Amino acid sequence: MSDLKRISSRDNTFFKSLLRLTTSSRERRDAGQTLLDGPHLLRAWLDSGRHPAHILISPAALEDVEISRLRADCPNVPCTLLDEALFKQLSELKTPNGLLTLIDIPPADTSKANFALLLEDVQDPGNLGSILRSAAAAGCDVVYLSQGCADVWSPRVLRAAMGGHFTIGINASGDLIDIASRFDGSLFASSLEAKTSLYDCDLRGKIAFAIGNEGAGLTAALQAKARQRFIIPMPGKVESLNAAAAAAVCLFEAARQRR
Repeated sequence: MSDLKRISSRDNTFFKSLLRLTTSSRERRDAGQTLLDGPHLLRAWLDSGRHPAHILISPAALEDVEISRLRADCPNVPCTLLDEALFKQLSELKTPNGLLTLIDIPPADTSKANFALLLEDVQDPGNLGSILRSAAAAGCDVVYLSQGCADVWSPRVLRAAMGGHFTIGINASGDLIDIASRFDGSLFASSLEAKTSLYDCDLRGKIAFAIGNEGAGLTAALQAKARQRFIIPMPGKVESLNAAAAAAVCLFEAARQRR
């Protein structure tokens, strides 16, 4: 580990660049970087075979055993100590855990789209992160996002996904209509007007699910690209499922069939 540097001024150039990363999707996109908040995300990042660009800790973290181990697993990675007040400005947690990691956003790898997910205008960061977590857990290999989705590399989405980003290919700037047109497998779309149950669909082989906006659902244009539309049976007295819950049901039914 390189020598520990300390930042105590909010006017520090490096600190100001980090602060912009926490608040601006354009800054993250232009810099090609983002921040991971907490030990779990750094461990998941390392487990994916990648290394961070920079580690940031608070004074309280100097005595934390888990954080010390993670630092030891990152030899040659620069580490900076931030005064507590500065650290709190970078973390959205009410009680920051003392560790932030600057990473380079990995390039989109969509070469293995055998079990894919198309997300159209999913705008809630918590929903988006939960969907990515479910997708990773179910064995999905590629996720395509429309430009109307929440910023997939924002700290809030990263926290909600709990490392799901690091095991799947993420394409955050795709034209979903074009992607659906070129997809050479079976595209499935949920619809409250559909007659076929999700559980009657054959979800083996090369497939993709299209999941729409929390309120409006899928656009008609994307629904028209689906090879089959289905409904998720809901015997209870509700009209629809949350987007993250619907995605999880679909993904794990596919995982069950693909065992």
